[in-house]
Amino acid sequence: MIIYAETTGSFLSSGGDIMLQCAGVVLCGGRSGRMGRAKALLPFGPETMLARVVRLLGEVPGEVVGPVIVVAAANQELPDLPGRVEVARDRRADRGPLEGLAVGLRAAGDRVDAAFVTACDVPLLLPEFVGRMIELSAGHEIAVPHVEGHDHPLSAVYRTAVLPAVEALLSAGRLRPAFLFDQFRTRRVTAAELADVDQRLQSLANVNDPTDYQAALAAAKIDS
Repeated sequence: MIIYAETTGSFLSSGGDIMLQCAGVVLCGGRSGRMGRAKALLPFGPETMLARVVRLLGEVPGEVVGPVIVVAAANQELPDLPGRVEVARDRRADRGPLEGLAVGLRAAGDRVDAAFVTACDVPLLLPEFVGRMIELSAGHEIAVPHVEGHDHPLSAVYRTAVLPAVEALLSAGRLRPAFLFDQFRTRRVTAAELADVDQRLQSLANVNDPTDYQAALAAAKIDS
């Protein structure tokens, strides 16, 4: 739970810690090969999938997420987005999500303490899930869900201070965000710690192909 403390003008976690101010970084520059068309542009009810994820980040309790930054490929077409949303572009192609992480953290700059980083293909993302991840990141440089033996680096919180290490990994051609986890204090968040805000862990459900897309629409009770 996130609480506003009038005496300090800060948002507090349920444990009394001051909440980080986080950017929301949405990566959408992937090739969408298995889907066969751009996932960012897929309709999801009255909005596109990308616009939906952007909107959900803006609904995180406590207004602790902002700005919202969309990281896209250099010449990628994007749907209409709210004017408050910032767009940054990958500097080099084919460097995967680590490139998007670097671009997003650099765009956030010193305006925030950290960024919650997600992909555009998680239309079932729950704002309460994001809030819990931010809350549990206190005292760590990274907080990442760890479910059934796997880390989920694109549903994670990264302090902006990790940016130099991200750039070093890119320079070395080590393109997996997971390489960061051994370099920094990393909080691996279990399913049990997320169960009360996202019991079915829908926030981790990526839409990778047409079958996933239809399943996500059905879960959201949206006609295809």
